Amino acid sequence: MAIIPRLFKASSVLTLLGAFALTVLPVSAQQPSSNDTSQQDPMQTFKVDVGVVNIFFNVKDKHGLLIPGLKKEDFEISEDGKPQTIKYFTAESNLPLTLGILIDTSGSQQRVLPMEQEVGAAFLKEVLHEKDLAFLINFDIDVELDQDFTNSVRELRSGMDKMKINTDVNTGIPGMGGGPVPISHPKGTLLYDAIYLAADEKLKHEVGRKAIIILTDGEDEGSKLKIQDAIEAAQKADSMCYVLLIADRGGMYHGFGGGEMKKLTEDTGGRMIEVGNDQRKLQDAFDQIANELRSQYSIGYTPTNAVRDGKFRQVEIKTKAGKVQARKGYYATKNRNN
Repeated sequence: MAIIPRLFKASSVLTLLGAFALTVLPVSAQQPSSNDTSQQDPMQTFKVDVGVVNIFFNVKDKHGLLIPGLKKEDFEISEDGKPQTIKYFTAESNLPLTLGILIDTSGSQQRVLPMEQEVGAAFLKEVLHEKDLAFLINFDIDVELDQDFTNSVRELRSGMDKMKINTDVNTGIPGMGGGPVPISHPKGTLLYDAIYLAADEKLKHEVGRKAIIILTDGEDEGSKLKIQDAIEAAQKADSMCYVLLIADRGGMYHGFGGGEMKKLTEDTGGRMIEVGNDQRKLQDAFDQIANELRSQYSIGYTPTNAVRDGKFRQVEIKTKAGKVQARKGYYATKNRNN
């Protein structure tokens, strides 16, 4: 897997250039410390490195409707095909949520960005509760952090409203698509890089429920990383990924990149929803995501495989009550002696 050298500066731009240096904002004062667990529910702090695997998931019927009210006895869980003993089980709805919103600002989104800004802001107003946090990223030939962690819907709306479609790719002006230094390939949509950075730089050290919502046509152009790198970063961050496939078929759009996006969402426990350029479908998709995030079950178990080798472990949750929507596994924390 590719390794990204990091160059930290006090800037709001996450720029991926020839040397692939990363620029990020300092952590917001509103962001709680990941090490402060004194006021947190014990279920929030389960991590593989303390011997417990914790997975959030939904259960749906054959019509895709959420099934509430299930109990621990309704589930079986296995790791790499071997049955595991469920140690913890809860039906979670109010645990704090950390949310990343990633918006494609490349040319294919020219006619749909205003709709994304309006409906996205309404979604954040609905879904964010007092202890929740969210951040905003836009991506085209650069990856830019528009708003760092905050609970303020006003600040998030402001950050979203400032997003612009990157149509002037040859100006060389920072923030206008040219970047702070010349770029050899000025056209691009750094979709995979944006997902990786959101997971690895923003969510990996957070605890509790985490999700990334990506609004894009699904087409990547110019990323340094591959889709598997993005998937692995999301899995290591224990973050679900939702993709809303959105673009204007009458504009610069040339085809949805649904295959890779479907793999991303299925492997991380989220979903891909096609909305085209239909505002009603976009609103409905956000409503579905809000319901799923507030209607999750949580299972915790101590793996029978205690080896800390850093390898991927496949996890399967089964129930006769319906279909489980969950991530497909996790990466065991690697022992420093390995």
